Amino acid sequence: MKAPIQIPGTEKSFGGNDVFIIAEIGKNFIQTEDDRSVEEYLENAKFLVSEAAAAGCDAVKFQTHELEDEILNVNIVSPHFKGSDRVSWITRNMNATPLEMFWKPLKRYCDEKEIIFFSTPMSRKAAYKLEEVGVPFWKVGSGDVQDYATLDFMIETGKPIVISSGMVSLRELDEVVKHISGRGSPLVVLYCVSHYPCPPEFFNLATIEYLTEKYPGVVIGFSDHSLGHEVPLAAVKLGALVLEKHFSLSRDLWGADHKVSLTPSEMRDMVEAIRAGLYRGSDHTPYYGDREKELEGADNMFRPYFNKALMAGTDIPEGAVITKEMVFAMRPKMYAGGLPAERFYDVVGKRAARGLKKYEPLTEAVLK
Repeated sequence: MKAPIQIPGTEKSFGGNDVFIIAEIGKNFIQTEDDRSVEEYLENAKFLVSEAAAAGCDAVKFQTHELEDEILNVNIVSPHFKGSDRVSWITRNMNATPLEMFWKPLKRYCDEKEIIFFSTPMSRKAAYKLEEVGVPFWKVGSGDVQDYATLDFMIETGKPIVISSGMVSLRELDEVVKHISGRGSPLVVLYCVSHYPCPPEFFNLATIEYLTEKYPGVVIGFSDHSLGHEVPLAAVKLGALVLEKHFSLSRDLWGADHKVSLTPSEMRDMVEAIRAGLYRGSDHTPYYGDREKELEGADNMFRPYFNKALMAGTDIPEGAVITKEMVFAMRPKMYAGGLPAERFYDVVGKRAARGLKKYEPLTEAVLK
């Protein structure tokens, strides 16, 4: 049995005797197309936290944005949410969640409810914000697994890191796992198919067994975007030690992820089934697939929208040595024009061959 990863500041662990269950609230505190006050968003978030705690979840997960270093000012609409262009959606989320009025009080409320609070930082500056709030570990979304600028900061904190595999290939995942583990960070990998909602036939849960054998020092889990809890129970049966599932008050609310979420009563049923060991009798065969199959993330349709490229994070004078803070990893890679974000360490330490303006792409031609 793998050694569990202790979660700092808590009595919980990844990979212990119990499956670690996460209610992924994400942005589901936004429930209407028209904007509302920060106070209403906070109350919505608190209510979702209380319902997740009542359902028996170990943790709640949100998403944290900082527009400056996450996304370029280009008009793109992601296929999974036609309700808003990405820049407007991210701007709305960022403005709805100020540090002092939203994140810090929400963290305190989670502490009161005795449920672990964490959030996925969607960029390095979002991670800075969450470090100030005080998260016990890091979650890296599927589109940011190759954002080495943000990974670099996370690794330097020494906290455990959880990554999802929904937008990487097996080779890319292997590179990231070796990089994070090689620098001493405790690591959890969640098998994931980034499709919203995900049809059952898209899953290849044999990947959980494959990853468990391939990475003996890594805790393996499952991040789910299907409806219901049949697939999560099968995943736990096949060895998933961490389970992340979208959570909302209703699938009819307005927003990107409500439609792929469990409601409070459904979450409670799933948690109780897992705690009671009912997953042992679940039929995993419809979702099993092939242990040697390539990850769906290798050709995922969302990669061009969510993957990142390297951009100048400030004006850089000609001849200046490029430091980490001068480099932003930004989406969408399809329009950015910079080197891929996984080339972060190839850029840091180089000199600027000419003067660069903030948000200019960092390419081989502008480095020396």
